[in-house]
Amino acid sequence: MNHTLTDPAGHRHGDPPGGPVRERPAATGAATAPGVGAVIGWVGGRPISREPLDRRIRELRDSPLNAALPVPGTSEDRQLARWLTQVILTEALCEDEATARGLAPVETEPLAPLAAVELGSINAAAYNGNPWVRALFEHVTATAEVPPEWLPPVAAPDAARHVVRHRVFADRADAAAATAADLEPLGPVTLGSLPAAIADAIQRRPYGTLVGPIEDALGWHVAVAHPEPTPAHSPSSKPGTVSRRDAARRRMFARWLDELRAAKVELVPGLEHPGDPRQPDNHHKH
Repeated sequence: MNHTLTDPAGHRHGDPPGGPVRERPAATGAATAPGVGAVIGWVGGRPISREPLDRRIRELRDSPLNAALPVPGTSEDRQLARWLTQVILTEALCEDEATARGLAPVETEPLAPLAAVELGSINAAAYNGNPWVRALFEHVTATAEVPPEWLPPVAAPDAARHVVRHRVFADRADAAAATAADLEPLGPVTLGSLPAAIADAIQRRPYGTLVGPIEDALGWHVAVAHPEPTPAHSPSSKPGTVSRRDAARRRMFARWLDELRAAKVELVPGLEHPGDPRQPDNHHKH
């Protein structure tokens, strides 16, 4: 099931795309704590005061976004409070974890819209608003690799394209005296489209080396080949590779955070995850 919610800016969100379907932890934490009062949850046994939640709701109500916010007291308003709660708890969780690992806060640009969708809106809001979340992201995902299934297929040697100049000579002596200037441009071609003897010789010689004379039924072949230049927009070029690795880092962080939350965060009744099907305001049951 994929549960979604609309945030104060009107964006829908839920689990990161491709994330595992999972059951939400039950809200079993105490709603109050000695010396703290009302709490919105517990992080590693530490009560998180309700004050940051009330303050953020007030700030939203006092901002230009107020017209887009749900009417106070409605189901949608309670869902907004649940969503903000998850953001605040994620920030507290990451601050504790980053501090324990000796990390320094990180300043960076906000996530692009697609990146925010990939990370999941709660994680993205925490990332954009809190330098400790960003520090933990950089640390945890430093070793992330692009999954093999995300990579473009590697072309077989005879399917790769080469820029080839080639000519068939009737006389071996003429072929032996030929230079690259005597050959005819074939343009970008696959080696499989060339006579087998000359294609095999090209594969065994360095690029730019004159190959031949090689005889077959057509005559004496001479050729020279260079690799086809890779276009800047090619999926195998560096920008595409970087983009895929960035996406892999976001998926890795979202899943890692899910596990950390399951181990260290306790929610309180009334402030469950907005996508929890057990809470009464979740209208996206499937």
